[in-house]
Amino acid sequence: MKIPALPAVLLLSAMAAAPSAVPSAVPSGMQYAVPEELGAAYAVPPAPSWSWPLAPRPPVLRPFDPPDKPWLSGHRGVDLKAASDGGPVTSPESGTVSFVGVVVDRPVITVDHGNGLRSSFEPVRSSLAQGDAVAKGDVLGALVTGHCGAAPCVHWGVRRGDEYLNPLEFVLDLRPSVLLPLAGE
Repeated sequence: MKIPALPAVLLLSAMAAAPSAVPSAVPSGMQYAVPEELGAAYAVPPAPSWSWPLAPRPPVLRPFDPPDKPWLSGHRGVDLKAASDGGPVTSPESGTVSFVGVVVDRPVITVDHGNGLRSSFEPVRSSLAQGDAVAKGDVLGALVTGHCGAAPCVHWGVRRGDEYLNPLEFVLDLRPSVLLPLAGE
């Protein structure tokens, strides 16, 4: 047996041996589990549960592109195309407003969702104040012009502590597809 095939054999044998982890997208009778020795990188994360901050579901104009080092340039969020300027921007999850103000030259609102997670939106003009509670889907404010030139858009960033995360991970399942054997093969 070739050495590169060994991890695949271990993974497939573990998949056949563990009946406890059956995601809903996998047909019944097909089971898998990730061996502890492969580490958390292969663990199945919870399904995304946040909502989009714009309706209808917006196209992504500019994706998440974090820098290799914290001090380098990059795109620490996503730019979402809005139907029009002036439209509502909603809270993707419940939380507490932790900041409302102007950063450089743009109005920004930040919501603390707990567990170290914060999401920020710009340019969004809001009448909310620091400390206000918001529920998932509540209007945070109105989108104003200025971030994507002529295209109306909102910049949405998510952080856990000081680490920037891809906001799309909270609304989409971004895990890579894994091909599993068909039953009986």
